[in-house]
Amino acid sequence: MKAYVIGEGSGLEALTLIERDVPKPGPGEVLVRMKANSINYRDLLTIKNAGARGITDQRIPNSDGAGVIEAVGEGVTRYQAGDRVVGCFFQNWVSGPITEKTMLSALGGPIDGVLAEYVVLKEQGVLPIPDSLSFEQAATLPCAAVTAWNCLIEKGEAKAGDTALLLGTGGVSIFAQQIAKFCGIQTIVTSSSDEKLARVKKLGARTLINYRDQPEWENAVLDATNGRGVDVVIEVGGAGTLAKSVEAVRIGGTVSLVGVLTGGTIDPTSIMRKSVKLQGIYVGPQDMFARLIRAIDYNELNPVIEETVAFDEAKDAYRLMESGQHFGKIVIAFS
Repeated sequence: MKAYVIGEGSGLEALTLIERDVPKPGPGEVLVRMKANSINYRDLLTIKNAGARGITDQRIPNSDGAGVIEAVGEGVTRYQAGDRVVGCFFQNWVSGPITEKTMLSALGGPIDGVLAEYVVLKEQGVLPIPDSLSFEQAATLPCAAVTAWNCLIEKGEAKAGDTALLLGTGGVSIFAQQIAKFCGIQTIVTSSSDEKLARVKKLGARTLINYRDQPEWENAVLDATNGRGVDVVIEVGGAGTLAKSVEAVRIGGTVSLVGVLTGGTIDPTSIMRKSVKLQGIYVGPQDMFARLIRAIDYNELNPVIEETVAFDEAKDAYRLMESGQHFGKIVIAFS
């Protein structure tokens, strides 16, 4: 079979296409023939900085993939050959709080990911794909969609009538916009691109802020909420934007930190004075993913896919992500 691994070289040149034997599923495992992957910023960073992340051997990247079960190992009862499934970001996180052990089961990081024609996953590490979703659509869900759902609904505790601030128009933020729409949550979205803001408006965004035109965008958020601030912020920027997000959230509100795209420092005084709940979100467990899939299926949510790239041209997908020109998700399709 063909598989990509992070090999020698620097940057994206470290991504190498090789031949490997098709793996066999062991007890409690399933063999999945991949039909589609989607990529996340984490995947790009892992390829470009594998050594800094403790990866010293050849590692198959990517956490998000969907396909068809080809064979099942001993003891597997939930699935059979021919079933359409999507992988879970963490293979060992079924439910409950995250632990050090579950973190070590993240695909495409501590263990091999899914950028290969055949992948062995755990029975507890896959979920059925509803008929309403294609393989490409299902492949966009494991990281970005679960993260958005966790930030907004499960840990964010947002409800109909609340207001959420979404930074940017990457995968997490666009999924958050779509989820907010069917949950009755109003949104304020920031971007440096008027074109992207126009696109997110069509998805139901209430207030749009171009942060290049309005560098003090936290004040624009306060103006849009009559000085109150938003209930929830999905913070993908990191230290460089966190202080502004804290200013933009209401007293007692929640800031869900999921990205570190910008550097900087922050004075924690405002977090304390406003009694802000600042929480780090690292995707979510299998049972949370299952709840999200049911919500997506019921509400007929269509994941936003910016571009689909052929498996043999996978590097082009990462180049697009590196450019920052994408809106929503980038998918790699297998022939």
